[in-house]
Amino acid sequence: MTYDRLVCANCAAPVNEGRCRVCRAVRLQMQQEQEREQGPFAGLNPAMLIALMVLLVAALALLA
Repeated sequence: MTYDRLVCANCAAPVNEGRCRVCRAVRLQMQQEQEREQGPFAGLNPAMLIALMVLLVAALALLA
């Protein structure tokens, strides 16, 4: 879930605006969770991932 659609129960404003301290705390917490969820391949573009997959398949074919 992203914080851009959440509405704060404390101030009734969107959380992404960060109007009150509760909004800012929730926004910070969700940003930290999103950073932790990114895996080791999160920074690679799709073309690089495809190239890695092709190399992996080629290496497996050579071993077989």
